[in-house]
Amino acid sequence: MKKITLLALVIFAGLINSIQAQYVIDFKHTADVYYSAKDFYSAAQYYNKALGTFKVKPEQILPYAVANAAPPSGKFKDYQQVVARLAESYRLYHDYGNAETWYSQVVGFNNPLYIQAKFWYGVCLRANGKYDEALTQLNDFKKNYTVADELSTRVPLEISSCEFALSEASKQPRYTITKVSGTVNEGGANYAPVVIDQNTLMFTSSRSDAPSLPGVTVKEADKKPKDRRGTPYVNDLYTANGNGSAFEASQKLKIPATKGYDQGVSSISPDGNSLYMTRWTIKDGVKQSAIYLSTKENGVWSEPQKMGSNINAEGYNSMQPYITADGKYLLFASNRPGGMGKYDIWYCVMNSNTPGNARNMGTAINTKDEEQAPFYDAEKNLLIFSSDGRVGLGGLDFFQSEGDFGSWSAPVNMGKPLNSPKDDIYYSAIDNTHPFAEGFISSDRESVCCLEVFSIKRIRKVASGVILDCDTHRPLEGATITLLDTVRQKTVRTIKLDGSGRYSFEIDPQRFYKIVAAKDNYFTKSLYFNSEELNRVDSLDNPTLCLKHYEVEKPIVLNNIYYDFGKSTLRPESRIVLDTVVEMLVDNPKLIIEMSAHTDSVGTDKANMKLSQARAQSCVNYLISKGITSQRLIAKGYGKTRPVAPNSLPNHKDNPDGRQQNRRTEFKVLRKQMPVLTDGTGENQSSQ
Repeated sequence: MKKITLLALVIFAGLINSIQAQYVIDFKHTADVYYSAKDFYSAAQYYNKALGTFKVKPEQILPYAVANAAPPSGKFKDYQQVVARLAESYRLYHDYGNAETWYSQVVGFNNPLYIQAKFWYGVCLRANGKYDEALTQLNDFKKNYTVADELSTRVPLEISSCEFALSEASKQPRYTITKVSGTVNEGGANYAPVVIDQNTLMFTSSRSDAPSLPGVTVKEADKKPKDRRGTPYVNDLYTANGNGSAFEASQKLKIPATKGYDQGVSSISPDGNSLYMTRWTIKDGVKQSAIYLSTKENGVWSEPQKMGSNINAEGYNSMQPYITADGKYLLFASNRPGGMGKYDIWYCVMNSNTPGNARNMGTAINTKDEEQAPFYDAEKNLLIFSSDGRVGLGGLDFFQSEGDFGSWSAPVNMGKPLNSPKDDIYYSAIDNTHPFAEGFISSDRESVCCLEVFSIKRIRKVASGVILDCDTHRPLEGATITLLDTVRQKTVRTIKLDGSGRYSFEIDPQRFYKIVAAKDNYFTKSLYFNSEELNRVDSLDNPTLCLKHYEVEKPIVLNNIYYDFGKSTLRPESRIVLDTVVEMLVDNPKLIIEMSAHTDSVGTDKANMKLSQARAQSCVNYLISKGITSQRLIAKGYGKTRPVAPNSLPNHKDNPDGRQQNRRTEFKVLRKQMPVLTDGTGENQSSQ
């Protein structure tokens, strides 16, 4: 009986082990099937189930903590593979929090089969905002990884991005950002916002078509678009009503859809009657997308039609169309031939709804990695796009570049909070006349997996100052102040001063500006400044400027102009004073002046006239050497004919103070421009 009982127990134990082994095989096998099909969400669920069937000792999980740990064998090899696949599945599903947890265990295996795990562990740490920890892992990976492949090429960029993110931490944010409330982010992935009008927002969503129950919230896990067969999760266009960061009453846009395809990521023409949109399907885990056009007739959107080969190259993907506010250009992302790498930014010149040949934005914009979702401000000639091929905070970041489709400046990362450690994409402006004041973006910064819509508002950055009258030192009411962007060579704004004499302009950080202060019968004056320090503060107070009043034909004495005794040679200290005249002439390019020199009464009339003419000419020559054209300058010597003080006292004794006042250099503004007469050498004859 004991033998029979023992045999029964052995058979039962074997049966239990067989059943348990079957579960392990089934869970892992099912996970592997989903993983191969690139359904990483489902794969993660089954790898988790498979993981629960293993019995592993702590010292096996972290062998590096145990001296002379033996290499894994048998079931532990399977365990390591499941953990590695689980980490990969979470990462590829963009669940970086869970991915970080499991990659930390894979790194602890010290298994050469998973040597790349340290790189991905660093990427996940970076995606979770743990930049210091990420740097440790990435630098260690770079030091020990000897394979020449995509990861070895990518790791320097990841390291630089972590260092950049740490440097950005001390900078003051340029925008406030708020997750849109109401029904926009209600379920599924929600992204690619488009402002229809002041109170209507259009966006793309993968939310379920299935009717929702009152009070039931869509779980984060439900935000993943499920398997195509019978799924209620299909991307489509929606609209919502509201303002600011609150929008309600989301409903599908009434536009024809095609079964088996998702559609969205759109742009509307300036007249509101043409809708450019993306349609796509996924086969064997590979996305196939193209850009379509729908037109509105009698308030109804037509069946979208696939655009021609200028936009959609056969066998390649095109997506994310953007039509500029003036309707002249259609921008889009594509992996078509002729690009720099994966997806590039392309554009076509538009003739009504007919696009010209597609042109690549070139290496100034595109990299070997991803460039997506273009937005262009024609007023400021500024392109905004997202890229993961440049140094940033991580994932897709917003970058801006100035250009006019002929040339582009080096893209600049737009910093936090527009950018985050995760993906940030799809910029949209509320008002195209002020495109960077307020708008919307998409980001997965607050989601485990999916993009959501956020509203943004620029934090006001101000440059201010005071303009005075140089003689009275009182505020110069009525003066005109112009702000110019010196790089773009554009006038930003012009204002007229009130009685306070104070000006104030809203400006952008990291730009070079010029303030021009002008008033009738005052010398115009300019001030150059760099707004870089506005990265740290909200306002910049410029130095006070004063404008000098003048009257036409009335001389203005230049103090501290000295010459060698009895000569016309300018002494070095005189040049400092003349530099102020150069500055004045640069700021007042239409003025023509007469430079005049005077002597005291010592010496003959002829000698003094000759000396004064030579001295006046020395001043003019110096101004010419500084870039002032000779046609704007007249040299005139008056000798001792125009004293401003007595050369001698009433008792006929010498008056040194009076003679010093008479030995002077002056300039005056002429009433009108003199005719330009040359002697064949280009020299102005009237100045001889």
